[in-house]
Amino acid sequence: MAKIERYAAKGVFDPPNYSQAVKVSGGQTILYIAGQVAYTAEGGVAHPGDFKAQARAALAALKAQVEAGGGTLADIVKVNTYLTDMRYRADYGAVREEFFGRQMPPHTLVAVAALAAPEFLIEIEAVAVL
Repeated sequence: MAKIERYAAKGVFDPPNYSQAVKVSGGQTILYIAGQVAYTAEGGVAHPGDFKAQARAALAALKAQVEAGGGTLADIVKVNTYLTDMRYRADYGAVREEFFGRQMPPHTLVAVAALAAPEFLIEIEAVAVL
């Protein structure tokens, strides 16, 4: 089982809702999880126009992927999130807290012009170490 230690370098701001960095030791398996979006069971776009519902669906898919690989959300050491509009940032913070709690792994949040389908509002990818 990997040991995951969250930290921030001295003199670098340590935000309350995500980690600046993590140190992983003893890891045996690494999961690289591609960007997860709000798909329907048929592969269409779920919850068009509803950012919070899409965020929950993408995070639920991320959780399912890490669990299918033998881990949990606690094993995630890096998250990249892509939003089509940075105005969703506050809503995303509240939804991701439902999944990760207040202290998240290192996280990069980026605004992009578009995702794979114009109806997608959010995509989330991650790396987990088991």
